[in-house]
Parts: sequence; C-alpha cells; structure tokens
Amino acid sequence: MVKKLSPFILLLLFTACSSESKKVKAPAFADMQWIDLTYTYDSTTLYWPNNVKSFQHSTEAEGKTGLGYYYSSYSICTPEHGGTHLDAPIHFAENKMTVDELPLSSLTGEAVVIDVSEKALTNRDYLVSIADIEHWEKTNGPLPENTILLFKTGYGKFYPNREKYFGSPKTGPEAIPELHFPGIDPVTTEWLVTKRKIKALGLDTPSIDYGQSKDFKTHQVLMGANKPAFENVANLDQLPAKGIYVVALPMKIGKGSGGPLRLIAATQGSK
Repeated sequence: MVKKLSPFILLLLFTACSSESKKVKAPAFADMQWIDLTYTYDSTTLYWPNNVKSFQHSTEAEGKTGLGYYYSSYSICTPEHGGTHLDAPIHFAENKMTVDELPLSSLTGEAVVIDVSEKALTNRDYLVSIADIEHWEKTNGPLPENTILLFKTGYGKFYPNREKYFGSPKTGPEAIPELHFPGIDPVTTEWLVTKRKIKALGLDTPSIDYGQSKDFKTHQVLMGANKPAFENVANLDQLPAKGIYVVALPMKIGKGSGGPLRLIAATQGSK
C-alpha cells in the first residue's frame, strides 16, 4: 500500500531535492502564512487562581551608558503554568518526561483544529466528546496518527478578562470551586490516545480539563501516555480546519513540569 505524503512532507522533500540545483528556487516554510498562537507575557497574563506569583518584569538596566550607547537588560519571574504554556507529561504523571526531555518530534508536526465553539459557548462546563471528533471526520476524513489536535471552544475571545475566561473574577483557593470553562472529556482523551494516537492536545481555555474538574483526569490520561498539552492557545479563529503545521517551543526548563510556550502555526493560505 502506498501512503499518500502530506503537503508539508512534499514541501520538505522538494526543498531538499531542489537545493542540489542552482536553477530552481526552493520553496520554504518562510513562504507559508504564519499565525502566532501565543499571548504576550505581561501584566495581563492569566495564571491559575491559586498561583502565588504572576508575571514579573523588572528593570536591571535601561538608558545611555557612560560611553554614550543605549543599553537595556531586564529580569523576569513567572510560574511555569500561565499564559500560553506547555504542560509536560511530568506535570500529572510520575516518572514521565520533563520539559527538557521532550523531543522536538513531540513539539512539531501536522495539526488540525476542531471547532466546538457552538456548543461550548452555550455551556461553560462543556466537555469535548468523541462525537465531536467523529463529526469533524465526516467532513475532513479520518484524523491521521501523530496529529497535534487543537480544539477551538471560542473562549479565546475572552482572554485576558479573568471573569469571562475562568468563570470567576476571584483569585486564590476560594476561586477554584467557582471555575467554569470547557475542557476535554477524559473518555475522549483516552480514545484519542489509543484509537487515534494523537501527538499532543491544545485548546483556548485555561486547562485541558474543564473548570469543575476535581481529579484532572484528562491531564492524567494524556500525560500518562507521555504526551504534552498546550493551554491558553491564542488566535485559533485564524486557522483552517486542517492543512496546518505547528511549532510549539517552550522555554527549555531543566526538570520543568511546564513552561512559557511560543506556539506558531503555518498554513497553506487563508481559511
């Protein structure tokens, strides 16, 4: 059986072959349309309500030096999990991979977007179901193995309004019982890991588990399979349903359970 190569693999092969000839100008990812799926880290960055610290950006030097040239340098302080970030498997699975141990193959690859916003925006406790994926497959074909799967709930439009995004304006432990935002059903996650063999999961909410989760079972299932998650993903409304290539590069924190993520996606054109 001959396996059909994806457009992105064909692009890479053509680039490699064309480099042998000076007469042919090879295409490159630079020619693709790139979408930034990352929120800026600043004073508006949202963190889990019980995080003690938020993003801090401190000036160490700024201005003209004694020799007349401009120089600036700053320091930052941030929890691992906040803003657009990665959850490494170790976050919810003992002895699984830390941020620095994740191979690049786990952080790059072909991706699809499944839009569940019609249901999620009318139900803050919505759980993404197997039926949602099967409905997408009826139109777009079977979900390929090793796909990075991104769910668009529509809640990205609320960021960084804490009350609308989390479902509660509060911070601290007392906010936890009041959290209401969509997530992925653990049953769906198990099915995606075992039946569709996905590479990673991401969505435009604070967590891959819904706000009212007590056991974070979706985290446990995904990370128990040594697969990462991307949370607080931005700009999913700018992506098509498929024909996407994602690059998800976190800060390489030694022994980290997660970290700030620069998440970008290449597409072959407009939606």
